[in-house]
Amino acid sequence: MQTSVTFKNLDPSENLKTYVQNKLNRFDKFLYNTAEANVVLSVEKFRHIAEINIVGDRLNINGKEETVDMYSAIDMVLDKLEKQIKKNKQKNRERRSGTKARTKDIIVEDDVHIDFEATREIKVKNIEYKPMGIEEAVMQMDLLNNNFLVFTNARTDKVNVLYQRKDGHYGLIEPSS
Repeated sequence: MQTSVTFKNLDPSENLKTYVQNKLNRFDKFLYNTAEANVVLSVEKFRHIAEINIVGDRLNINGKEETVDMYSAIDMVLDKLEKQIKKNKQKNRERRSGTKARTKDIIVEDDVHIDFEATREIKVKNIEYKPMGIEEAVMQMDLLNNNFLVFTNARTDKVNVLYQRKDGHYGLIEPSS
């Protein structure tokens, strides 16, 4: 990581500079591409302020902390930045995979029963589905040990139903447009 350290109202110290650079190097494992860090260390009366801006790898993260000790201010702002980077990376992973709220194929039963002529009862189930290929849907269905699985076909972006037929083979219901 390319790091530039600026000192304001503070004597430039090689110890502080190497401390910041060593601490920032731990972020390389979170960032896939090279990033640039601008660090401003300043002192105002009794307050020691550490301000860090990281730019690169499709993110721009800022953090600022002030304490009575410069090393603790640096540590605190780096902890803040680490949380922000992890949160941003997780957000990007979810966005790329297309799973915002639809992360599991769990069937949830509601206690809603609709009676028609008091002879037939319809049980309503709400399900969550996610985009996947047909092969993955077969594996999911076997894993969950279900007779059917509702999913979004990753190729066509349409809702499909995969079911197990009486002869042991699989059937696929696909809407036609």
